[in-house]
Parts: sequence; C-alpha cells; structure tokens
Amino acid sequence: MHWWADGGVEGYMVPRRDPHTGKPVCLKRNLCLVENTDTLFATDSAHLTAHGRARLQQFFRSAGAFGYAIYGHTDSRASDEYNIRLSQRRAAAVADVARSVGAPVERQIGYGERQPRATNATAEGMQQNRRVEVVCYTWGR
Repeated sequence: MHWWADGGVEGYMVPRRDPHTGKPVCLKRNLCLVENTDTLFATDSAHLTAHGRARLQQFFRSAGAFGYAIYGHTDSRASDEYNIRLSQRRAAAVADVARSVGAPVERQIGYGERQPRATNATAEGMQQNRRVEVVCYTWGR
C-alpha cells in the first residue's frame, strides 16, 4: 500500500474507480453541513442536547459519504486557549455521534475563534462563528 495526500487529507491509497465505468476518480470534498453550535450544545458546553444528537444521527445516517472531517469553531468571547479546547471537545462530540452510526471520521479539529465567518463585534456575527462544519469525502468524476 502507498501513503497519499489529497486536499489536506492523508491515508493509505485505495483503489478509486467509478463502480459503473471502472474509470479512475478523484477524492471530492464538499462542505455538507454547517450547524450552529447553539442548536447542538448548551452555552459553554460540549455535551450535545437530545435534539442536537438526533439531528446529527439523522444527518450521518443519510449523508452517504465514505468519510467525514469535522471542524469545531467558536466566537471570541473567551481566551484563545479556552476556545480551542471547547471547539476540540465539540468536534469530538460530533465525531462520536458519527462513529456511533457507522460513519467513518477521517479527522476532527477544533479551531476555536481562529477562523471566523463573520465579525465578532456583533451578536449576529458571533452567532455565525459558533458552528460545527462537516466536510463530506466522496468520489469525484
């Protein structure tokens, strides 16, 4: 087996062929879920709510990817170190749900406040920054 890196994902090389045509295909990555952490977790917690757990179970059962990457993000209201740890714990909680329904998690990373989508100067911006992103790995053409 050979080791490969494709778009920031690494692993052992596996045959990548379209099951219908037999032609080689590439790894395709797409952002398939962005969920506000306010809907998944209580404030300042990495414990999933019952609704959040059910939502994620349904998503991972139906998404159909061969692998997933899970990225946790926070707003900037606490220290950088604290936010990194919180986002890592939240990414791990989401990854645990994925694995519980048989979805393979290739990577999980907590970025804390380091990759904001919006300004942290407003409540609306901070809400957008509190999120979990799931990237689906599928076969491309």
